[in-house]
Amino acid sequence: MAAAEAPAAAPAPPSARPLPDDVLAVLALRDVVVFPSTVLPLAIGRERSQAAVQDAVRQDRPIGVLMQSRPEAEEPGPDDLHGVGTSAAVLRYVTAADGTHHAVVRGLRRFRVLQFLEGHPFTAARVQFIDDEAGDDPAVAGRAHALKERALQTLRLLPQLPAEMATALQGIDDASQLADVIAGVVDVPPADKQALLETFELKARLDRLLAIVERRHQVLEVSRDVAERTRESIGDMNRKHLLREQLRTIRKELGEDEDDNAEIAELEQAVTDAQMPEEVDKAARKELKRLQRTPEAAAEHSMIRTYLEWLTELPWRDEAPAAIDIAQARRILDEDHFGLDKVKRRILEHLAVHKLNPAGRGPILCFAGPPGVGKTSLGQSIARATGRAFVRVSLGGVHDEAEIRGHRRTYIGALPGNIVHSLRKTGTRHCVLMLDEVDKLGAGGFHGDPAAALLEVLDPEQNATFRDAYLAVPYDLSKVMFICTANLLEGIPGPLRDRMEVIRLPGYTAEEKLEIARRYLLPRQLAAAGLASAQCTIDDAALLAIAGDYTREAGVRQLEREIGHVCRHAAVRIAEAAIERLAVDAAALPAILGAARFDAEVAMRAGEPGVATGLAWTPFGGDILFIEAARMPGNGRLVLTGQLGDVMRESAQAALSLLKVRASALGIAAGAFERTDLHVHVPAGATPKDGPSAGVAMFVALASLLGQRPVRADVAMTGEISLRGLVLPIGGVKEKVLAALRAGITTVLLPERNRRDLDDVPASARERLRFEWLHSVDDALRVALEAAPAAAPGTAPGAAPQGAARVGAQDATQDAAQDEAQDAAQDAAQDAAPETAQQAVAPVRR
Repeated sequence: MAAAEAPAAAPAPPSARPLPDDVLAVLALRDVVVFPSTVLPLAIGRERSQAAVQDAVRQDRPIGVLMQSRPEAEEPGPDDLHGVGTSAAVLRYVTAADGTHHAVVRGLRRFRVLQFLEGHPFTAARVQFIDDEAGDDPAVAGRAHALKERALQTLRLLPQLPAEMATALQGIDDASQLADVIAGVVDVPPADKQALLETFELKARLDRLLAIVERRHQVLEVSRDVAERTRESIGDMNRKHLLREQLRTIRKELGEDEDDNAEIAELEQAVTDAQMPEEVDKAARKELKRLQRTPEAAAEHSMIRTYLEWLTELPWRDEAPAAIDIAQARRILDEDHFGLDKVKRRILEHLAVHKLNPAGRGPILCFAGPPGVGKTSLGQSIARATGRAFVRVSLGGVHDEAEIRGHRRTYIGALPGNIVHSLRKTGTRHCVLMLDEVDKLGAGGFHGDPAAALLEVLDPEQNATFRDAYLAVPYDLSKVMFICTANLLEGIPGPLRDRMEVIRLPGYTAEEKLEIARRYLLPRQLAAAGLASAQCTIDDAALLAIAGDYTREAGVRQLEREIGHVCRHAAVRIAEAAIERLAVDAAALPAILGAARFDAEVAMRAGEPGVATGLAWTPFGGDILFIEAARMPGNGRLVLTGQLGDVMRESAQAALSLLKVRASALGIAAGAFERTDLHVHVPAGATPKDGPSAGVAMFVALASLLGQRPVRADVAMTGEISLRGLVLPIGGVKEKVLAALRAGITTVLLPERNRRDLDDVPASARERLRFEWLHSVDDALRVALEAAPAAAPGTAPGAAPQGAARVGAQDATQDAAQDEAQDAAQDAAQDAAPETAQQAVAPVRR
C-alpha cells in the first residue's frame, strides 16, 4: 500500500458548507502519483487529509490528489504542492482497529489548480479539468501499439507480476487510458511520473513513456543475463561445496576438528562485504586460503585470523562526504570560540576549497599556540561544521616509529599503528583526525623516527597509498582531513613542518577572557557543579580579578579551574542549606580562592636607576621580565646571571660595548668603565632565558645606571640592537604587547620595522597602550629615561652629571685617604665577585 503520510490523530471536523462543482478537497501525497484509470490503496495520516477524504465520501464527490513538491513538509501549503493532479473517486474508506485510516481510490481526470481556497478544515482548490485527446489519429495509434508491445515484453521479464496484468493491458484500446495505466505501474522515480501526468499532449506523453519503458526493458534484460550467469556460477559453487562437504566428512572420520568452518565462512563473507580494492581483496583471499589450510592449533592460525579481521573492519568503501555549508561552519565557529577572527577566516577558506574541490589535495593545517587557547576544540568545531567524525591521536612522548606505521606481522602481538587504529574506530575515512602535540614527538633512535613516519601520512602527494607495516597493503588516507596541534614550532623537524600550513593562535586579552568566561566557562562549570544559573552568579569585576590576580596564562585553562573552584564553593554552601544563592564579587574572592597569587608588576618596578622592564615570548604566551644592573668597584668586568643563554649574553656584551662607544654623548665619564664592575641580572633564575630581543632593555638599564636616570615605571621595551645603535625587528609582537597590557604597562617601545605586526594586536589592546617606534637606541633613551637631575650650583656647562662623576674616575681634588679606601674596597669586591654563570640554556626565546 502506498504511504501518503505518517499516521496521525483523530479526524478533523467535516466542512461546514458544500463545495462548488469546480472546487475539490485536496489530498496531499508524498512521492505517490495517481493516474486516471488506475486504482491505488492509500494510508491517510494527517488530520486535514482525513477530513478531506471524509468530506468527499460524505458528499459523494471526487477528491483532488496532488503530490507534494517538498516531501519533507509535514503540513504542506500551496507552495509545497504540484499544480497538476488527478481527481479520484473514493472507492472505500476504513478505519483500522489501531486507529489508522485507509482509502482505496480510482483516478478519474487530470486537473490544473487555479486557486487554493481558505476557510475549510482541509486543503481545497478551484481546479480546471483537462480532457484527454481522442485517439483516432494514426500517429497516436501507432505509438500506442508500439507502447503496448514493448510493455508486454517488459512484463514478461518481471518474475512476480500477476498474469492478469498482461491480459488487462491487451484489453485496453484507448491510447490515453493505456498510457495512464502503464505510467501507473512502471518503476520510475515519482518526479518522472509527475512529469508524465503534466504532459497533456497525448503524442508527447506516449513518446516519453515509450522511452521510459524501453530503458526499463533494457535494464531488465541485463539483469536477467546477470542472473543467468550468476546461476551458472552458483552451480559451480554448489559443486565445490559438495566436494568440501565430502572433504569435511573424510576429515571427521580422521578425527580432525572442523569447528572453524563457520568462522572461515564468516570471514569470507566479511571480505566480500568490505568491498576492498582489487589488490587488497586479492591479498585477503590469499590469506583466507592459508587460514583454511592451517590447523587451528597452530600459532599462525590466530595471527592470520587477526590480520583478516583487521582488513575486513577497516573502512574501504568510497563514500560521498557530507556537504559543507560555509554559513553553518561560520556560525559553529562563532558559537564555539570567541575572537580568533584571523584563525576562523583561514579555516573557512580551507573548508571552502574542500567544498569546491573535494578531490583536491589541500594543505595540512597545524594550529600552533600556547596551552589553553582552543586548538583541540577548533578541530572539534571543524568536524561538527563539516559533518565528519572527530578522532584525536596524541603524539606526546611517542618515540617508536611503529606507533605511526605499525609492526610487521612477523612479530608476536604485532598490531597496526595509531592512524589505522583511529580509522577502524571511526568506521569512515571521511573524518577529522587530529594529531595532537606533534611538537612533542620523541627523538628517533633504534626504534626508528616517528617524525619521519609522519612524512608519508601528512604528504598529500603520498598518503593516497599509505602502507602500514602490519597491513602490508596500500591504504588511501587522502579522504582524511588531518589537523595538527603544537605549542612550539621549534620542536617540529623541518621536513615535517614543511608539509603543514601553520596557523598561529596567540593568547587572549583580558576583555577576551572575560567574554569567554561569561559565554563558555561559567555555564560549563555551573553545569558541572549541578547549579542553576540563578544559584551562583559571578560579576564581571570578579571574573577580571580571577583572570588577573589568580591566573597568569595566555589561554583560559587555569581560569576555568578557578571558576570551577568558585562554583564548587557555592555548591557546598547551597547543599548545606546555608544559602539559596550566591552572588560573587571581587571583594569575595579572597575568602573563596585565598590571597591573590599574582601581584601587579607595576609595584615591582621601583623608580631607581638600573632597572628596565623587558618583554619576552614564552611557549605559554608573552611575559615581562626585569633587567637589573648594578655597579661595584672593580676592573671593568661584566657579570651576567639569571641562567642566560649564549645569544642573550652576547646581547648584554653588545649593549655594554655600545654604551662605551656613546659614553661621552650620554655624559658618562671615561673612567666609569675602567675601575667599575657591572653586574646584569635577570630575575627568575630557575627559568632558562635566551634570545636577542632583550638588547634594548639591557642597554637602557646600563645607561640608566651609569647616568643615574631612572627608567619610567610604566614603560616596557623589546628589540635587538646592533653595534651601530640600530634597533632591529623581533618576533612575538602580539604576545609581548598583551603581556605588557596584563602587567599594567601604558607605553610599549617596539622596533620601527615591527610596525606592520601591530595589526595582529587586538584593537582593545591598541587603544589602551601608547606605542613608541624605535629606529635607534637614542629613541629608546629619549622615551624610557626620566629627566636628568638639575645641575648643581657652580657646575660648568657641559660637565658630567653628578651621578656620572660618582661612577667615573675620582676627582683630582680627592685626598689620598679616599684613594686608599677606594682601592681597598675594589680589592675586596674583586675577591667576592661571582664568576660568570655557565649554565645550559633551554630552547626558550625572548
